[in-house]
Amino acid sequence: MSQALTATSIKRIDRLGGAVHIRCMTAQTPVNTADALPVWSLTDLYSGRDDPKLEADLKAAEGVIADLAKLKGQFIASRGQPERLGLLLAQGISLYEQASNLILATGAFAGLAAATARDDPAWAKAESDLRARHAAIGAETLFLTLEINQLDDWELENALKSSDQAAKWRPWIRRVRLTKAHELTPDLERLLLDKAPAAANWVRLYDETLARMGVELDGETLTLSETLNRLSDSRPERRKAAADALSAALAEQTPVLALALNTLAFEKQVEDRWRKYPSPAASRHIANEVDAEAVEALEAAVVEAYPRLSHRYYALKAKAMGLEALDYWDRNAPLDQAPPRRYTWAEAQDVVLESFSALAPAFAERARTFFANPWIDALPRAGKQSGAFSHPVAANKHPYVFLNYMDERRDVLTLAHELGHAVHQTLAAPLGTLLSDTPLTLAETASIFGEGLVFERLLADSNPQTRRALIAGKIEDGLNTVVRQIAFHRFESRFHEMRKQGELSAEDIGKLWLDVQGESLGPAVRLNPGYEHYWSYVTHFAHAPFYVYAYAFGDLLVSALMEKRREDPAAFAPLYEQLLAAGGSKTYVEALAPFGLDPRSKSFWAAGVSRLERLVDEFEALGDLAS
Repeated sequence: MSQALTATSIKRIDRLGGAVHIRCMTAQTPVNTADALPVWSLTDLYSGRDDPKLEADLKAAEGVIADLAKLKGQFIASRGQPERLGLLLAQGISLYEQASNLILATGAFAGLAAATARDDPAWAKAESDLRARHAAIGAETLFLTLEINQLDDWELENALKSSDQAAKWRPWIRRVRLTKAHELTPDLERLLLDKAPAAANWVRLYDETLARMGVELDGETLTLSETLNRLSDSRPERRKAAADALSAALAEQTPVLALALNTLAFEKQVEDRWRKYPSPAASRHIANEVDAEAVEALEAAVVEAYPRLSHRYYALKAKAMGLEALDYWDRNAPLDQAPPRRYTWAEAQDVVLESFSALAPAFAERARTFFANPWIDALPRAGKQSGAFSHPVAANKHPYVFLNYMDERRDVLTLAHELGHAVHQTLAAPLGTLLSDTPLTLAETASIFGEGLVFERLLADSNPQTRRALIAGKIEDGLNTVVRQIAFHRFESRFHEMRKQGELSAEDIGKLWLDVQGESLGPAVRLNPGYEHYWSYVTHFAHAPFYVYAYAFGDLLVSALMEKRREDPAAFAPLYEQLLAAGGSKTYVEALAPFGLDPRSKSFWAAGVSRLERLVDEFEALGDLAS
């Protein structure tokens, strides 16, 4: 698969569209006022759609790529000349990175602006037009990775040994070579690149359909995020009303969303067949630099633990709430009807920074920079999409953090998660854009670790009355990150396999969804009528097929790292910083070796699952003490 230079609108989206970081808040009036929550300024990138610098940077990218294009054919012509080939590699990849920085900055600007204005057709058009422009510009870099992959391993090795400047790019070249067996002819690769912007419009349709969707509830028209917030209301009748209203709204949209998902899956199916990928998830495994066997071991360990984790916990929660079973809208409900603890933005900031300081002051200082500058957008508002992410832009720019903050504990954890990403991205930035880009298997490490630090802080400050609620919240976050994401992965796997036999109707997709969710949630959760439509707001299925297992991968990996920290906190911090600062320059096996960890075995994942199981044990014990 070619790696011609293109820009995505959002480079890394965290649990967007129905996974953990669409946080379900209660319906009480938030503590914060609008002017208390930060809204980012993108002027560090560009002042607006008409900023002359935007066009100047696109022209500059074209100029850099024109210089790169002068090297076309020279890599092949330099076979047998390791010194010359080494110099060409150093020069060519450096130019590629320079162009990447310009392209990614313009793409990030459009994507970030559009993320807060999904109801603005002008921003939708700007983002689409820029995507097409990027594809046209970036297509001229296609020859670089194709020529690199025409070289033999020994030729590349000799060239890299001949030049320190070329050897710098060894990790990036390693990642390029992973796709060698799946590349097509130059003409076919160019065709796919030229078609990519049009294909992306199916994702745009998916996003805009959900963003425009109104949910009629209690005489109001709510957004998707606002309705999801009601699913954590302390009052059961309000949770049920929100669930029913959301089901009705989604039911109206599922024909369009099912068509979009079917079309994206078919396009992927065709490309996978031409590229000779052995499975629908294979391209994602390659991008993540992870063995399929490791993912299969992870999936097997989690599925085997369903009865001990989700099935058992939801039965315990039903008992604690005085219910025979939970309706699906009770899954993330508070344990009682008392108002939940609220956190102002200032309190959330203090909790996160103090938690990061407990690991190492340097981590807190990096996070503090984001609060001191307009680099965070936390204010929920009309037109703003759901979810949360940290966008790294490019290594020569600072990241931007996006979330919808509504004052609940889970929002504090979301903030910690995204700032963990931001700290990771800034630590790796000195490597440059190409080497700092981290595969998803390691990209979630700092974010989930950040959540873990905040949870430890909240638990340390709890009293006996609040400890059980905190433990319940932590278990639910763990189930959402591990069990739910593996269930999403299994849903995707089955959907893509079934799609090979023909298009699936919205009803077919809903039946598959109920089957997989029933397996993962267990008999203590009722999947009431209407839940069959809930697959449709998990936008990862459209945005990034097979992305979701990375969350389970990261969560259980972090469990292992947390245990290492407990063994020796002082020795852990510098090793952890080195892991993050290495970005994508090391494989996940190399990155974890200093900690004595090997995630290629099922036993590794089973150990992480056991840590979550121990929390369920504690929850049960606290319930016994209370009774």
